[in-house]
Amino acid sequence: MDTSSWDVVVVGAGVAGLVAARLLQEAGRRVVVLEARGRIGGRVHTDRSEGRVTDLGASWIHGVDGSAVAAAATAFGLPTVEFTVGGYQVDGRPIAYHAPDGRRMSDDEAARFAADVHAVDRTLAGVVATSGPSDSYRDVVARAVAAQGWDADRSARVLEHLEHRSEEQYGVAADELAAHGLDDDTIEGDEVVFPHGYDELPTRLAGGLDVRLGHEVSLVTRSSGAVTVATDHGLFSAGAAVVTVPVGVLQAGVLRFEPPLPHRHRQALDGLRMNAFEKVVLRFPERFWDDDVYAVRQLGPEGVWWHSWYDLTRIDGEPTLLTFAAGPAARAIRGWSAERVRDSVLGQLRRLYGDRVGDPTSVLVTAWQDDPWARGSYAHMLPGSTTADHDDLAEPIDGVLHLAGEATWTDDPATVAAALHSGHRAAERVLGRAVPVEGLWA
Repeated sequence: MDTSSWDVVVVGAGVAGLVAARLLQEAGRRVVVLEARGRIGGRVHTDRSEGRVTDLGASWIHGVDGSAVAAAATAFGLPTVEFTVGGYQVDGRPIAYHAPDGRRMSDDEAARFAADVHAVDRTLAGVVATSGPSDSYRDVVARAVAAQGWDADRSARVLEHLEHRSEEQYGVAADELAAHGLDDDTIEGDEVVFPHGYDELPTRLAGGLDVRLGHEVSLVTRSSGAVTVATDHGLFSAGAAVVTVPVGVLQAGVLRFEPPLPHRHRQALDGLRMNAFEKVVLRFPERFWDDDVYAVRQLGPEGVWWHSWYDLTRIDGEPTLLTFAAGPAARAIRGWSAERVRDSVLGQLRRLYGDRVGDPTSVLVTAWQDDPWARGSYAHMLPGSTTADHDDLAEPIDGVLHLAGEATWTDDPATVAAALHSGHRAAERVLGRAVPVEGLWA
């Protein structure tokens, strides 16, 4: 097969790769997109079994104000539903808090707990700013809580909330997350979800592109002014390549580079890890939780795994709860059957609601840790890393190789927005000039 006619080979048909490919193609470049999976979207993946729509990967636009993803969704006519969770917010939305003994806390009790969390948050940024290079998020949280002078029980409740924040935001225990790993945890405007599925976005982005599904890339070889990409369907040669595979795939060595990635890039990779973060979506024949709540939370040791449930009923009208197996919990349930996960979650819900909890009509459990083309849900910063590691990973290599994807974007990594912006940046670097990303959906 003669592949010398390609100007750019893009590896990966997730949002980063599709944005880069579209911008390059619209600039007149001959582009081919190689995707190992049998579908596009990458970690944007929607399940449509049994006539239901469930986003197994990305779900939210975390803040629509100034969001390029929101602008794209609007321009493409994709419907959204407001569902603001606010970065594991402690209040702001109706949350049914349950005390360690399982009883629902009064509004006053919940407000006092939320005030304690806010008190720590007001000092946490300062503690993080003065932290050492190897400090973890758990280290700085412990210092911020200790400075409050509270008794052991009061401190424990706030400490566990902040531990769960690390797990729910980055899918990792707080001692494995860099002290500054949540510095980007800001949200501007409402958050929204896609009632028809987030995969409508990559589907629209892929329109008109030459996307080759089922093409597993094993080697990217670069030489002066050219690259060759080896796949199980032959070689693809071009003047440049944009590689958008997740950090977990880069680190696994299943995709090799010849020559190897430069030291700067390898060092940046060493500061990042893929997380363990799985969704559990349960649909019920009828609602058993309170009508006036956005979420249900369990405080105390009983909530070490299953502590937060989000009411997704508003999306399609079917009584639905979403919970996460995050960090240590995700690792612990790895390999469990969906039935075993269901029973574990129901055990905790029945502790709170008793016989009101019926058997679910549907249970979906993700397994991103076992996906060979993801090896986790998204990347996080290890203690000892710096925020510059994200951008260092994206530095052009020999003028012909560009890495992109959510982990290569500093301002808001671990999001679809980061993937989109990284693909835009890669395209501009290939072209050697600025191009407006808005042209993709104008």
